[in-house]
Amino acid sequence: MYPGKYAQQHADRPAFIMATSGESMSYADLEARSNRLAHLLRAHGLQRLDHYAVFMENNRHFIECCVAGERTGLYYTCANAYLAAEELAYVIDNSESQVLITSREKLPVARQALERCPKVKLCLVAGGFDGTGDDRAGTARLLDFDTAVAGYPGTPVADEWLGTAMLYSSGTTGRPKGVLRPLPENPPSEPLALFNFLNKLWQCEEGMMYLSPAPLYHSAPLANVSLVIRNGGTAVIMEHFDPQHYLALLARHRITHTQLVPTMFSRMLKLPPEERARADTSSLKIAIHAAAPCPVQVKEEMIAWWGPIIHEYYGATEGLGFTACNTGEWLAHRGTVGRVLLGDIHIFDEQMQPVPKGESGEIWFRTASPFVYFNDPERTALTRSPDGTMSTVGDMGFLDEDGFLHLTDRSTFMIICGGVNIYPQECENLLITHPKVADAAVFGIPDADLGEEVKAVVQPLPGVEHTPALEAELIAFCREHLAHMKCPKSIDFTDQLPRLPTGKLYKRHLRDAYWKGHASRIV
Repeated sequence: MYPGKYAQQHADRPAFIMATSGESMSYADLEARSNRLAHLLRAHGLQRLDHYAVFMENNRHFIECCVAGERTGLYYTCANAYLAAEELAYVIDNSESQVLITSREKLPVARQALERCPKVKLCLVAGGFDGTGDDRAGTARLLDFDTAVAGYPGTPVADEWLGTAMLYSSGTTGRPKGVLRPLPENPPSEPLALFNFLNKLWQCEEGMMYLSPAPLYHSAPLANVSLVIRNGGTAVIMEHFDPQHYLALLARHRITHTQLVPTMFSRMLKLPPEERARADTSSLKIAIHAAAPCPVQVKEEMIAWWGPIIHEYYGATEGLGFTACNTGEWLAHRGTVGRVLLGDIHIFDEQMQPVPKGESGEIWFRTASPFVYFNDPERTALTRSPDGTMSTVGDMGFLDEDGFLHLTDRSTFMIICGGVNIYPQECENLLITHPKVADAAVFGIPDADLGEEVKAVVQPLPGVEHTPALEAELIAFCREHLAHMKCPKSIDFTDQLPRLPTGKLYKRHLRDAYWKGHASRIV
């Protein structure tokens, strides 16, 4: 994120608008405010390649907190705004952050976390901190954000360098990991090569109007908003996703670009038909989706509604490889996440041997974008092939005859039932299309005879009762469309699955409850 020339050429143009509050910030203000924060960080000893952290909900301060790091050669870690204090403390401490920027809303959690973070010397509180009561947390001094930066100049620091985000994986397979990319000694006007690639792929253009419905701490929304600002556009940032509000914003701001996750598609498709018919999507030029495989039926319905503007990509925060497809390519290869555009892809079995096309295995790339897990050489090594030339994040999939990638699951969620490998993504994609289902998770639970059996946990739509009759209906629905071995033997119901606003499901937390008392996953 770098306002650059647009702070002079289009000083009064909004860099972003908060969707609910209506607060906005012009390019001139973003330039000045990010410079003041940059000076403050330098004054507190942060030099190129040092680290600080941001822990807050989507609000008007978020963007300037990132821009300041991007123009001072710093690594900034945007922490998941839903973390508990212990989880946040791990991210802050592991990232070696010297400063934490939080919000009044998140301050209670931040205070608890800072008690375990001896490296943090300053905590800035956006949205109001009057300094009364305890103005320290652990080793950190607490200051009101606006008051703290007010005395610094709105002009650039003398030693500007390109900085970047060091984000943490969501932790669906264990402790979150900080993804560190090497930083060249570039000025902030010259972004990393990966961003130049995304700029072209996502069809960014000067003056674009972008609607961001997801939390900014996640890599994809953060990257897209960064590109919007580097193109002199305006980002409309939703504080929280709501399907009706999202559709209203498309028309109100004449949105040209947006990025979503499949769960958002599903929620919009389940709106009353008359609401969908009233929605004005005519200004949209491109709608991108990622983060999780999209059920075929859901995507087909979205294409029928919005037209051939829906693009999909697959890529981990680690940046080790990248696939993408447009609407036409997807329709010719339904279910694909695209053809490889970055990295050299290989599908291997457990013995690191290639599998035939059409057969599922673990996805490996000859790494397109170098990375390490910060302060975690052991887990970095686990992602590498024996010869060190390839990397994986544990996803499973197959290549079709035309070289398009299809995901099947995370390797850690594969179910082995009677010696047969079952990939639960297929069943999840089917369940989510049932008219009574809002969300679904499928995984393996212990079975004394077969090792594992297929289990589903379903979140019904509001007003749908959690009954044995519904369980029987859903199992029968699955058996109509899938081989019986792939179908859940039983279904439990919940009011809310532990899915992040980014679309990623914390399936591990669901599954672990069923494995209590088992020392091994082998029954």
